[in-house]
Amino acid sequence: MTAVAWTPAEFEERLRERGRAYHIHHPFNVMLNTGKASAEQIRGWVANRFYYQINIPVKDAAILANCDERAVRRNWVQRILDHDGHGEDAGGIEAWLRLAAAVGLERARVESLADVLPGVRFAVDAYVNFARRAPWPEGVCASLTELFAPEIHRQRLASWPEHYPWIDPAGLSYFQSRMSRARRDVEFALAVTLERFTTRAAQERALSILQFKLDVLWQMNDAMAQKLGVRA
Repeated sequence: MTAVAWTPAEFEERLRERGRAYHIHHPFNVMLNTGKASAEQIRGWVANRFYYQINIPVKDAAILANCDERAVRRNWVQRILDHDGHGEDAGGIEAWLRLAAAVGLERARVESLADVLPGVRFAVDAYVNFARRAPWPEGVCASLTELFAPEIHRQRLASWPEHYPWIDPAGLSYFQSRMSRARRDVEFALAVTLERFTTRAAQERALSILQFKLDVLWQMNDAMAQKLGVRA
């Protein structure tokens, strides 16, 4: 017997429940946000996360390339502009490089990707390759980790100035900008997911896709924790 599809409200609830596996709960992230990280660990995190940042617009371009609906493309392209920049807005990648400078990293070193760990590279590449190969609604669904992103940015903005006064506060502008943009982006992605995944099988597929993206973020933290260490 075919399982009955969840109502949109039930489906959304199950998507949001996956936040229990968000990397906000990873020991490495907890260390960063509770003031227990060393300067070296913070710099390692910033350098490694840069590889994720530069691949966000690549991932979004892949979703666009797979999408045959103009209305969706008109909305989704904003994500690329947010990260690559346009007009007078330097974009999220440039903001991340300002964070790198604020924690004491040289721009050229960060852009060289010399410090990116194999585990981080593998996880990010897996996400980009998924976006390239999957139907575009599945690529949209994978972005729903943004349901949980505003809280992690809020924690950084609240705790980092107190715990790490040596970091120039101006370098935290990336987190501030993502507070509102992540909420805007996820409203559209959630609406698409609720609209397109309407059978029980499709809804369960969506949950597995979201779990995959959560695993990508968790694996990045695992790789950094193993190399950079987690303080007890």
